[in-house]
Amino acid sequence: MEFTMGGRLEVRITPADVGKRVSVRRRPEGDGAGAEFTDTVGVLTSWNDGVVSITRKSGESVHIVESSLVAGKVVPAAPARRRGPAASFRELAAVTARAWQPVESEPLGEWRLRAAGGFTRRANSALPLGDPGLPLGEAFGRVERWYEERGLPAYIQTATGAEGTQETLCAELERHGWRREVTAEVRIAALAPVGDLDADVTAVRLTREPDEAWLSRYQRFSTPGPHVLRVLGSGPAVWFATVAGEAGGEAPAAIGRCVVDGRWAGFMAVEVAPEHRRRGLATSVMAALARRALDEGASAAWLQVEEDNEGARALYDGMGFAAHHRYHHFRPA
Repeated sequence: MEFTMGGRLEVRITPADVGKRVSVRRRPEGDGAGAEFTDTVGVLTSWNDGVVSITRKSGESVHIVESSLVAGKVVPAAPARRRGPAASFRELAAVTARAWQPVESEPLGEWRLRAAGGFTRRANSALPLGDPGLPLGEAFGRVERWYEERGLPAYIQTATGAEGTQETLCAELERHGWRREVTAEVRIAALAPVGDLDADVTAVRLTREPDEAWLSRYQRFSTPGPHVLRVLGSGPAVWFATVAGEAGGEAPAAIGRCVVDGRWAGFMAVEVAPEHRRRGLATSVMAALARRALDEGASAAWLQVEEDNEGARALYDGMGFAAHHRYHHFRPA
């Protein structure tokens, strides 16, 4: 990255640039001879008492002593996307939320408090998509009390890494003692290539509701109570995929879930039994669900994958999915 102006390094950012995406270079601690500079790119979230705070697209906050800066500049809000459908953060945030609808919800200004008996953080976290109508410290306290009243841990879901995401809110949560507990990527792709994958879909059975066999493979709960079934069945148009096991009465070899919502098809709960992995079953499930979503008029695909799930990330790379932004669940420390 280029920082020079007339052949010399310059710091061309000020506290007035808080909220903008910046790139900075700093001297390493100790400033030893021959030590290399460190570069940081992200949203400038604060500049107070001689400390510059930058939140990277990963959600990580970096705190830099102002005196160590040797260069800095404002950079474009987000790099241009090179592949995948055009999509804004606001559009995707709404679509992904509709795929995991809570059993109970309540507005807090433009935020939404969501609860579903603790099943999935996505249905049991506050979704902040605007102004809560309170100072942030008070809003955070209100979130904590709301979940405490329901016997649930308090979570706030935030996003980073795209135009219009919430790096500043992430920094405020950290300043109020909240910590990131989980980070995942939201990935998007054109839907037709997923449907065109070279896969055997003849063994994939599609249903509108999850049966006992499907639920026996989806091991994200101890007992599939009514709240679990309500969340799984939520969404404008929901499909469940099942590949039967080889032996009678055996739990399914593979499962998946797809929510069709306008132009979007969201893929989730794609799971393959350990003894059936590396046989292309995940690809078959994805292709079968994609073809049904195409029949219903969808043209774009999204999914969510945790950052440490290397196997799933490699699979989705091969299908053409590219990262759009990251989302995080913050919890009081």
